[in-house]
Amino acid sequence: MPERNVLGGELEPCSTDPMTGFERDGHCSCHDQDMGRHELCAVMTDEFLEFSKERGNDLVTPRPELQFPGLEPGDRWCLCVPRWVETLEAVRDRHIPETTVPPVILAATNESVLDTVPMETLEAHAYDT
Repeated sequence: MPERNVLGGELEPCSTDPMTGFERDGHCSCHDQDMGRHELCAVMTDEFLEFSKERGNDLVTPRPELQFPGLEPGDRWCLCVPRWVETLEAVRDRHIPETTVPPVILAATNESVLDTVPMETLEAHAYDT
């Protein structure tokens, strides 16, 4: 059975350029081996990329040995749910600007994210296409 997105439909691809997902198949799927939970599809922003780098996760520098091309603002990427939540909490604590939370592609975000993030929070940060 195909995985579902937070809207209740079939999980759509997040990105194939750059290729994302735990298995680098373009989807933010659930995998038992994925301890980071790369299940939330987001659009990268300058602010988020800098925040992530400050937190020790450099998403800009290419890492070919990990099949990681390095990201730029505007790229779609399957983010780790805990990192997205950490960013949201930092914004809520007023330490960083709201624009640091990367917008979410709801149709490409796995329904499993709803175990951690309420739908209304995802909708408030939905990417406007």
